[in-house]
Amino acid sequence: MSTSSRSQSPTASWALLPWRTRISLSVLSKLTDAARRSDGTVNRRLMSFFDFRSSATPSAPYKGVTTSDLTVDASRNLWFRLFVPSTTSSSSLAVVVFFHGGGFSFLSPDTFVYDAVCRKFARTIPAVVVSVNYRLSPEHGYPSQYDDGLDVLKFLDQNHDALPDLADLSRCFLAGDSAGANIAHHVAVRASREIFQVVKPIGLVSIQPFFGGEERTESEIELRGAPLVSMTRTDWLWKAFLPAGSTRDHEAANVGGPNAVDISGMEYPTTVVFVGGLDPLRDWQRRYCEWLRKSGKEAKLIEYPTMVHAFYIFPELPESNQLFSEVKDFVAARSSLKV
Repeated sequence: MSTSSRSQSPTASWALLPWRTRISLSVLSKLTDAARRSDGTVNRRLMSFFDFRSSATPSAPYKGVTTSDLTVDASRNLWFRLFVPSTTSSSSLAVVVFFHGGGFSFLSPDTFVYDAVCRKFARTIPAVVVSVNYRLSPEHGYPSQYDDGLDVLKFLDQNHDALPDLADLSRCFLAGDSAGANIAHHVAVRASREIFQVVKPIGLVSIQPFFGGEERTESEIELRGAPLVSMTRTDWLWKAFLPAGSTRDHEAANVGGPNAVDISGMEYPTTVVFVGGLDPLRDWQRRYCEWLRKSGKEAKLIEYPTMVHAFYIFPELPESNQLFSEVKDFVAARSSLKV
């Protein structure tokens, strides 16, 4: 792990990954490739056969965490899965509002892998985790996902009794991976324009965020054959998500580009950005961190030079546990500074 290391040879580093991880990445890539139709739609029926789901466990803790599903707006299927650690001795816990990855087009909070990830965050930090079920593209494009994220914050602010008594919404963290980290950023920007009574975002955890632009970066070209987020795949995802006729320099994608929103005067939360050296999005993620700093915001970059996109969802990787520990430390450090 490093804040400045260059990546190793892609082929050599890929070969060092456990066979289980390599197989999983290949299967995930092929599945999403098969579900992405050439007409810009998603084969939801195909995805439903392979998107394994986990049921909520409200009555009995599983792996030290109880879970329940709460509806925000049934008309748009906006809900969240609530994760509450059952073994903590603390009388007050930070609240992490989490947005899952999937290129804006796939997966949900009850997808097996994201149920496991949020359960681990809740147990490890420890924290109360709110995992948001936002609408998916292309059926619901920009800005639906950002609207849903902000509306969950408003719901929590107005219905804080929906959370357990130990949930401290004045220590609120926004978090996400890949497209979810993109959503977390834009929700943070929107939240800075709102007046909340209880909710106060004090930190943002950005795990390998999905950003882009018209430019082809060095890492996108170097890692063009990488799993999950090759240029061919990300181009399709941006087209499915962005308004018709938009380019990838739209403010939603190229947050520090020619159409960037000026956040210099906003109360934007302190941010930690995680980057993998074998992630084609690596250069965009580094630029994001640099842009935050140039905008006068506090941002820390943590790199894992030999890691691929989404590496942290694979518990067999030691670097996955390291990332969870880093997030725990970040939440603890920011919480200790809260007035």
